[in-house]
Amino acid sequence: MIRINLLGKPKSKSKRSAASTGLEFEATGSPNSVNALAAIIVLAVTGAAIWWYQGQLTSEAARIKAQMNRAQQEAQKLAETKVRFQQRQAVRDEYEGRVKVIDSLRAAQTGPVDLMTMVSATVNKTDEVWLNSMSDAGDKVDVSGVALSTTGVANLMTNLMKTGYFKSVEIKETYQDEQQTKIQAFNFSLICEKQSASAGKKS
Repeated sequence: MIRINLLGKPKSKSKRSAASTGLEFEATGSPNSVNALAAIIVLAVTGAAIWWYQGQLTSEAARIKAQMNRAQQEAQKLAETKVRFQQRQAVRDEYEGRVKVIDSLRAAQTGPVDLMTMVSATVNKTDEVWLNSMSDAGDKVDVSGVALSTTGVANLMTNLMKTGYFKSVEIKETYQDEQQTKIQAFNFSLICEKQSASAGKKS
């Protein structure tokens, strides 16, 4: 028997057909979901790697900046130390210059002092002789004193020559002291010519 649909409505598909269509849809959409999930994972890993790398770069930049700051501070300290050293060096050089001047002045004064000390010591070592005065005239020394005998005067002249300071020792004058009535005494004056600087001093 043939039936004709006069209402024009399509026939509904059977439940089996609907189920089959649903299964086909689900089967077709499953690979897209997997690809999307894989893409999300890749993006997450890439983002994490980029974030970690940027963090490493930031840490390295901070470390390098800290090293540069320490190096700059150290350079500044060295520069300050150099300035202080140069200042102290200048002060030391000034003191050394002053000391040299003082030493030269002392050396200039030592000659006459040494000469006087030597003559006094020589007179003290000579028996029967006493020193009254001594004057340094540059190239010669005038010595005057008192002796108990002419032998004492001669011994003094010999001892002065032995010092090596003098090229010659001569008697300027000698006479008996008439004011001394209890003992015999002689006043004497000697002229002692100094050795030249090139000749030096004898030991």
